[in-house]
Amino acid sequence: MKETRHVTGEMHVFGNPFFSTIGVHAGYEEDTITGGSSCIVLSHGGRTRAAVTDNIIENRRIKYKPFYFREKFLFYKAMKRVSFHTLGCKLNFAETSTFQRQFSEQGFSTVEFREESDVVLINTCSVTENADRDARKAVRQALRRSPDAYVIVVGCYAQLRPEELASIDGVDLVLGTEEKFHVFDHADPTWCKDQVRVVVGDVESVDGFGVAYSAEQSGRTRAFLKIQDGCDYTCSYCTIPMARGGSRSESIERTLEHAREILAQGFHEIVLSGVNVGDFGAGRDDSLNDLLIELLALEGDFRIRISSIEPNLLSDDIIALAKKNPQLVPHFHMPLQSGSDAVLRLMRRRYNTALFRDRIETVMRALPEAAIGIDVIVGTPGETEEMFRQAYQFLVDLPFTYLHVFSYSERPGTDAVDIPDKVPPQERARRSQMLRTLSQRKRRAYYERQLGRSLNVLFETEENGQVTGFSENYVRVAVPWQVGLLNNTIPVRCTALGKGVVEGEVLEQPQVEDGFISLPIIQPE
Repeated sequence: MKETRHVTGEMHVFGNPFFSTIGVHAGYEEDTITGGSSCIVLSHGGRTRAAVTDNIIENRRIKYKPFYFREKFLFYKAMKRVSFHTLGCKLNFAETSTFQRQFSEQGFSTVEFREESDVVLINTCSVTENADRDARKAVRQALRRSPDAYVIVVGCYAQLRPEELASIDGVDLVLGTEEKFHVFDHADPTWCKDQVRVVVGDVESVDGFGVAYSAEQSGRTRAFLKIQDGCDYTCSYCTIPMARGGSRSESIERTLEHAREILAQGFHEIVLSGVNVGDFGAGRDDSLNDLLIELLALEGDFRIRISSIEPNLLSDDIIALAKKNPQLVPHFHMPLQSGSDAVLRLMRRRYNTALFRDRIETVMRALPEAAIGIDVIVGTPGETEEMFRQAYQFLVDLPFTYLHVFSYSERPGTDAVDIPDKVPPQERARRSQMLRTLSQRKRRAYYERQLGRSLNVLFETEENGQVTGFSENYVRVAVPWQVGLLNNTIPVRCTALGKGVVEGEVLEQPQVEDGFISLPIIQPE
């Protein structure tokens, strides 16, 4: 019986190194292994026996699996392509960027989710029933494109209902909140799809932070920096504490390190992100205001935006800091959830409408042109028509800029599912539409107030002969295309209302010299 000899060496497939052991039938002195930038070829006597091309070994028209043995030749699949799909909040997008960097460090190249890939990682959300449905749909889409892909599912849905995801045919690995940042510790080392692995720990024991930041898909303009995770609040409708654990945050020193990394990569805006950003530093001697002071002291041409902050955590100090330092942009997004005190009590929110109104009015006194965004939920169990009308009128009277409107969604394990007097889905939809219409009116009125004003616009995208971006107070501005605008903050005068944008004219032409652009920045009026 002839023996099998093994040849081990470092080979390259499309520029990616991997170590592989290939068993070669003994007795064939002319057996050779050759490698190149596009393929690896195993040949005998001048005849090609097998070839790795675009991650597919073809031997007599038979495609291989992670391990493929044919005629005493053993092949190890060289994984190289990974795709990602993210659902939910900006925090999820920031964390997905961390996963992408981890895969890149292991020699993987990232492809679009719509393309065929060897590994697919889906980062899920579970804030609503629709989010759960979208996650399951994403898994099916991935497997239709890449039937042999190794599918990993992480995120809030994975932590809350891991077995539900594991039961989907084709899912290979489900990771919980703590485990998701250690994919390579839990994935099958050969990426073999022979069994499903579920690694989900007790969320109450979660204490890891998981550093993360991400860029806007449109370009290297804004980076979303995760500074906080988890939540200690016990809102009756919310699953986040069950999915992400208790509130925790990175130290100021480490956060500054990450901010410097972001600025070194050419970003001009850092958006501070988290589940409850205002809770930064809880349990320590520092606070979000302390972090902001340190961030604003960093060198560079950049600005800071707070993604969202609870009204009870928006302090006078933070508002005063924004008034004093234009780098902390005049844009505050706060979750109200309901303009009815009775509903707020049912929700177990930590404020009432009087406090919320006070925070809005305090911002507007200090920063009259600040943008105010508000989250609202309609159709919470127990919300009567009278309560909704009261909430609607409260919003009509508030000087806000726009709303993010959500219809209540029953979430298993929350106390709200046991509250009587459920609101029918069609009524939730009606109330939602009323608020969306109100939001459109408020935003248009706010945009009209900007006409004639000069704003500093960070331009991000170009399309149909226009370049668009956002001003410091979150106005979407469009100007005719010209060289040197993208990824630069440009003074612009607002001249007219367009479709979903304010049209403007550039006040200072960018000076392009040897690839560098120098522009003055106007001070707020």
